[in-house]
Amino acid sequence: MRVIVTGGTGFIGRVLVPLLLDRGHEVAVPSRNPDRAGRLFAGRVLAQAWDGSDPGPLAELLDTAPGPSALVNLAGENIAAGRWTRQRRADILVSRLAAGRACSAAVRLACCTPEVLVQGSAVGYYGVRPSAQGAVLDESAPAGDGFLAEVCRDWEASSAGVEDAGVRRAVARTGVVLGPGGGALAKMLPPFRFFLGGPPGGGGQWVSWIGLADQAAALAFLVENPDASGPFNLTAPEPCTMAELCAAVGAALGRPSWLPVPAVLLRLGLGGMAEETILANQRAIPSRLLALGFEFGYPVLSQAVSLALAGTDAAPPGPQG
Repeated sequence: MRVIVTGGTGFIGRVLVPLLLDRGHEVAVPSRNPDRAGRLFAGRVLAQAWDGSDPGPLAELLDTAPGPSALVNLAGENIAAGRWTRQRRADILVSRLAAGRACSAAVRLACCTPEVLVQGSAVGYYGVRPSAQGAVLDESAPAGDGFLAEVCRDWEASSAGVEDAGVRRAVARTGVVLGPGGGALAKMLPPFRFFLGGPPGGGGQWVSWIGLADQAAALAFLVENPDASGPFNLTAPEPCTMAELCAAVGAALGRPSWLPVPAVLLRLGLGGMAEETILANQRAIPSRLLALGFEFGYPVLSQAVSLALAGTDAAPPGPQG
């Protein structure tokens, strides 16, 4: 089928798009810079100019598909790109709502509706949970409080209208993605390389993580599986603590993980961003993904970290459900 991936040139999209191509799909990448998108994927994709909010180009891609089609909506400003000023918060929220609403409007405009829309979200939906509780969060857990929880709730709702048109919709609540060239590891590595690595805020907080290759494979699985609808936690089966994540990074680099960063310094430097990301306590598990038969290629933390630090984003071996 033709799979239209918004945010296709981002950290996750750059791995998802080649995986979809390798699985025999035609892939279209709407982008503000279609020439760059075309070069990034060596001309293997249909690159379409798109401003992030206009439903017209998306509807056109749906109507010109040679067969069945699908939408994967990953578009939005990088949450961790900088301190959450008032403007940054607005940009983070508005960029996500604009893309989700454009997808929903495109489905209404198009003569040919897609078979499925996979809507991006994050485990930030569950809010910040007290570390003392360590409660396991499956997809039935309620939304939490805080800025990220608000963003995720609104982001998920932005494309809900496609369901009224009979389109299957799966919501991908992504955890901390471990992969080369970006994401959480890119920000963690510099201190470790100078033998200054260690867990922020004491390290007791739970981290719901997933390897980049498994993240891409799970998104492809949601596209292809007709039984996949509703929310899905895209996280590895075994969450870890921040201390365990830092120890795995140190071990993979041959560096110690001995210098904790006090939470008060993180709060002073990053404000609310630190509270809801680095210091957040979220122990999410992929109950619904596993129930549908998805098989993780890299479910072990040390394996996923080593793969990411080796600079490879190869797809997981074997069938994915």
